[in-house]
Amino acid sequence: MTSEPLRNPNVAPASATIGARIRGVLGLLCGLRKHDFRAAATWINTMYPGVSPVARIFKFLHWALRQMWCEIPNSLCATTFAPHVSKTPIWLADGNPLENHPWAAAPQASLPQRVHTVVIGAGFTGGALAYHWSRRATAEPGMQMAVLEMGEAASGSSGRNEGLVVMGRYCTMVRDTVLKHLPRVRHDLSESDHRQLALQFAVAYCRAAYRNGDLIEQTIRREGFDCDYARQGWVQARDADQQAALAESVRTALDMGLADWTSIDPDEVRRRTGMTVAHNAGFSIAAASFHPAKWVWSLLNAALRSENVEFYSRTRVLKVELVGDDYHVHTTRGVIEARYVVNAIESYTPLLHPQFHDRILPTQTQAACGEGGPAAMQPHVGISGTRGFFGRHKAHVLVGSDATRVPDREAGRIQPSRFITKFLLGEMRRYFGPSRYHVTHEWSGTVSYTPDEYPIVGVMDGCRQYIIGGMAGSGTGVSFNAARCVVNRILGQTDEPDDYPAEYFAPSRLLDPQGHPWPELER
Repeated sequence: MTSEPLRNPNVAPASATIGARIRGVLGLLCGLRKHDFRAAATWINTMYPGVSPVARIFKFLHWALRQMWCEIPNSLCATTFAPHVSKTPIWLADGNPLENHPWAAAPQASLPQRVHTVVIGAGFTGGALAYHWSRRATAEPGMQMAVLEMGEAASGSSGRNEGLVVMGRYCTMVRDTVLKHLPRVRHDLSESDHRQLALQFAVAYCRAAYRNGDLIEQTIRREGFDCDYARQGWVQARDADQQAALAESVRTALDMGLADWTSIDPDEVRRRTGMTVAHNAGFSIAAASFHPAKWVWSLLNAALRSENVEFYSRTRVLKVELVGDDYHVHTTRGVIEARYVVNAIESYTPLLHPQFHDRILPTQTQAACGEGGPAAMQPHVGISGTRGFFGRHKAHVLVGSDATRVPDREAGRIQPSRFITKFLLGEMRRYFGPSRYHVTHEWSGTVSYTPDEYPIVGVMDGCRQYIIGGMAGSGTGVSFNAARCVVNRILGQTDEPDDYPAEYFAPSRLLDPQGHPWPELER
C-alpha cells in the first residue's frame, strides 16, 4: 500500500485482487498484538451469547476468516496509512490552551497548603466540578477548590472519544445490564422483583441523563463556549435479529415517559447519516456532537476566571488519607489538606483506591481518523453501526470501536490495535460503500465500567470523600449533571434538584451491597 495522500477521495476500487488479499491476511497475522487476543475474547462473549464454548470458537473463526480474506482487504485496497500515524487524538492535535498550567507561566508556583475541596482529575467531570463550584460557591476565604490533574486537561478519556454528547444509554439497555447483576447481590428478591428494580434503575438513570444533556446545551449557549456543538441526534443501526428488541425498547421508553429513544426507517437513516441499512435503526433524538476537549477547556477557563478555583496540571495524586477531620492529599508536588475530596478519575480509580478493583473496570476503546472517507457521510450527527461508530468532523472522518477490559495498571496506556482499525474500515465500507481514505491518527483510551454498567455518584468512604465514575463509556451522559449535584451537596445547597439519589447511585451499591440503602420496589 502506498502512503501517499489521497488525490480523489470519492473514487475507490470495488474489491481487492487475490494478491492483495494474500498480503492483507499475512499483514494482519503478523501485526497481531496482546490486546488483539483480549479483544477477540470480548468479541466472542459479546457476539455469541447462549452458544456453547466450542460453537463460539467455530463461529468466531468463520467470522475472522471472512474478515481477513474478504471484508478487510476490500476496504484496504482504497485505504492508505500515513508514514507515521499519530497516536494523538484529533481533539488534542492542535495543542492544549491549558498545557502545563500554571507552571508554564509561573515556574515558581506551588500548591496551596489547604483548600476547602480537592478534585482529582481534569476531564469531563473535573472540569464540570470546577465550573459548578465557580458559580455556586461563595468567594469568601476558605472556599477554594483545587483541581489536580496528573497529565493535561482533557488528556485522558475525555479527549479520546467520538465527540458525542449522549443522552446516556437507552432505558432497556440500562435495565438489562442492571438485571444481569442484581441476582448476585439481591438474593432476597424474586425474578419479577429483579426486573422491576432494574427498570427503576433505568428510569432514574435516563431522567438524570436527559437533564444532563439539556444542562450542557444551556451552558454552551449561555457562556458562548466555542466547542463545535450541534444537536442533531445519534443513529444506531440494528440488524434483522435485533428488530424485535428495538421495538420493545421504544415501547418501554414511551411507557416510562422517556421520549428521547425512538426508531427510524432506512430512508430516514440515509437522510440523516448517509448510512445505508436494510432495517430500522434506533435514534436518540436529543444527542449532540461537539469537540470534547474544547468543552473541558472551556469549563476550566470559565472556572479559573473566578477567585475560588485553581487548576494544577502535571500533578499526580499518590495517596488520599483521612487525618483527624481533614484529608491529606499527597501529590508529586507536595501535600494539600482539604475538607472534601472528589475523585473524577474514572479508569484510574483502582490504582488510587484499591478497594475498587473489580468494581471499577478499566476498559479500552479506540478510534482512528483520516482524510477522505465516504462523501455521503453527514456531519454533526452520531453514527453507529452494530459493531463500530463513525463520524465526520470538518475535514476528518472518524471510526472507532472496542470495549475490552484491561488490567488496572494499563489504565491510560495508549495501545491501539491496527487489526481493529482495519476491521472498522471494512465496517465503514459495509454501511457507506467504497471510498478512499487516508489514516492519519489512531489512538486508544480507557473508560470505566462497573459490574452492572451503572455509574456511581456519592460518598465513597462514609465521610466526605466523593466519587463520580463507572460511566460505561457514556461520560457525557452523566458527568455535568452529576458534578452539579455533588457540588450542591458539598455546599449544602438544596435549591436545585438532585438527580443522583443514594439508593441508586451511591458507591455502597458496589462496595457494600448488603449495607446499601436499596430503593423500595414500586408496585
